[in-house]
Amino acid sequence: MLAKFDAGRITSDAGALVLREVAVMSGLFRRLAACIPDPSDATMIEHDQQTLLAQRVLGIACGWEDLNDYHGVLVYPLMQLASDRDADQARPLASPATPCRLQNRVGREARVEMSELLVELFIESFDSTPTELALDFDATDDPIHGDQKGRFFRGYYDGCCYLRLYVFCGEQLLASYLRPSNLDVARHSRSILTLLVDRLRRQ
Repeated sequence: MLAKFDAGRITSDAGALVLREVAVMSGLFRRLAACIPDPSDATMIEHDQQTLLAQRVLGIACGWEDLNDYHGVLVYPLMQLASDRDADQARPLASPATPCRLQNRVGREARVEMSELLVELFIESFDSTPTELALDFDATDDPIHGDQKGRFFRGYYDGCCYLRLYVFCGEQLLASYLRPSNLDVARHSRSILTLLVDRLRRQ
């Protein structure tokens, strides 16, 4: 056996390319972009909204949750390829300020539309109508490390956090709802269940 370390430019983040292919098949980034109002003039911008969403979502999947991490990946060829940018030093990814402006532009109506998109993607994943669906509601802590709005201490998790509510069916995500942690763990569950059941029954 011979071990060599001269493979050239390699990466441990190649899974982003697999995620990109899944997103392309479902039209995920295109459909997400359609949920968010875009006031920009296409002739005056370097980074379109769909590419920004791809950069942000795939970046989070690779472990770069903080926008400050983006300083190190602007010219990372793998992320340029995964985000459908040219792997060219002259065409870097967006700096942290640009996706930050995008995130701040996502209002309540856009969040509702994106939540509905999750359910539509779930429905589209079936070739035939299932005879039974089991919805699993889970509340999970989302730790807070700064002075964000809605910051509360939750004794069960021994720290400040948000109390995110997830709804799964098997391994598929149908809903992700961010809540402050000073609420009852089941708060909003009934409303979300009603909306999901109504949509699934219509289908």
